[in-house]
Amino acid sequence: MNFRSVFIVALIVLVSGCTKPIDNSKIFRYNESKGIPTLDPAHARNQTIIWPASNIFNGLVQLDSSLRIKPCIAKRWNYDSGGRRFTFWLRNDVYFHRHSAFGPDRTRMVTAHDFVYSFNRILDPQTGSSGAWVFNYVDKNFGQNGFKALNDSVLQIVLKEPFEPFLGILSMVYCSVVPKEVVEENGKQFGYNPIGTGPFYLARWELNNCLILKKNLDYFEVDSLGVRLPYLEGVYISFIADKQSEFMEFLLGKIDFLSGIHATYKDELLTRDGKLRQKYQQRFVLKTTPYLNTEYLGFTMDTTHAGYLPLSIRQAVNYCFDRKQMVAFLRNNLAVPAYRSIISPSLRKNSANDSPGYYPNKAQAIELVQSVQNQGYKIPINITLLTTPDYLDIAEFIQHEARQVGINLNIETATGAAFRQKVANGEPAFFRASWIADYPHAENFLLLFASKNKTPLGPNYTKYENNIFDLLYNKIASGESTESDLSKAEQIIFESSPVVPLFYDVVVRFVNSSVQNFPLNSMNNLELKYVRKSIVAP
Repeated sequence: MNFRSVFIVALIVLVSGCTKPIDNSKIFRYNESKGIPTLDPAHARNQTIIWPASNIFNGLVQLDSSLRIKPCIAKRWNYDSGGRRFTFWLRNDVYFHRHSAFGPDRTRMVTAHDFVYSFNRILDPQTGSSGAWVFNYVDKNFGQNGFKALNDSVLQIVLKEPFEPFLGILSMVYCSVVPKEVVEENGKQFGYNPIGTGPFYLARWELNNCLILKKNLDYFEVDSLGVRLPYLEGVYISFIADKQSEFMEFLLGKIDFLSGIHATYKDELLTRDGKLRQKYQQRFVLKTTPYLNTEYLGFTMDTTHAGYLPLSIRQAVNYCFDRKQMVAFLRNNLAVPAYRSIISPSLRKNSANDSPGYYPNKAQAIELVQSVQNQGYKIPINITLLTTPDYLDIAEFIQHEARQVGINLNIETATGAAFRQKVANGEPAFFRASWIADYPHAENFLLLFASKNKTPLGPNYTKYENNIFDLLYNKIASGESTESDLSKAEQIIFESSPVVPLFYDVVVRFVNSSVQNFPLNSMNNLELKYVRKSIVAP
């Protein structure tokens, strides 16, 4: 029996029942504890969807491990001198996964018309996509809402005004190409029966149990030696909700990696200084890289809000605790303290933390708290922080430190949709938040403070507004700014204190030693087309 026959037999066993996965060196396995609600790229608004969908679909461009934009279905592109008109030339060897909707051939080549359809589908309110914002800068008066297929292989997109991050936005899963025939045949069920062009296609999906992807034998990309990708034959995703059970499956070798730091296994796997414990170093590898995710606390800047806090109190909270100590105790040093800016240092030529920042200074915090007595505030100041249970440790840490400077910090918790809705509606005066970059550009962090993005219209949950900042933000978005403009924008936010920057996160993955070529980048993408597995861990 040849290798291909062996694999076919193995995969038949694998897909015959999700409850009995086999140990196969060509199958990559991971767990998604929160489940996967859909595989439709139009709804790829969080990591649980983005990870599998990014292995099923492709877009015009993609990011490499250094977050540089490189070709994907578009083999090349250019844009006019004004930075508004983009022209993309497409490959002629990209085919959709096989499906009966394509007729007798069961597949067809991707064309520029497919991208026009796919992008307009994102904009169509009937789709209900959470990604319509990605085309905010597109000139809807050009072509079909800003998109035009000049022929089967040439696509043009025109923007209303220059927007430097636009190519990066096109690398997002939202901007994947989908086939009109299949979408129209399946309707709203397309998310459960996705057809894309990616290195893997959906083979089986048992809701609340598991999901299986199989190698796309017609995939168009090859490695540097001309070997067709992907190397793996399949991907097995389980849906174990309990983190302790997930950890045990990882220890047993039934899951190939764990993502992030969780209280369930943090101290078992890591030393206090963030190293993998010696007893696991033969079996697992700890992989880390800076993450374009900033954790922060936000204050409402709406002066009509009953819980609005003056600048002195916002600054006092910033000064009252030691971020370095917090990261050491609560994140095993696998995070970078954020003393000044919300922008990830990975996106800066010069770190903003080199400038004066919110380094711990309890004496100054006490002085700031006492300064508001003549404004009618009674000491201790009572404020309430809305957070989620998984960040309760950080809230309690700051609560303890704030008490020492005259601030009584009450902690209120909410979970899931309830928490998100309260923050999006601008209800809390003080809340925990995080911002994971949608694309690798400093503008994506600064948009949190642009007045046009004030909630509920956008992610400016603090309702911050400053005309000078807005002018700088627009200049940065257009690509006409300098590093000095970026520093000025950061300085304005620093002096206004609408947020308490906590730390810049780190991508943390505990990986089985049998896994090779496991890419890691600061967007925390899960790119499996280059992954190999050895039969026996080295």
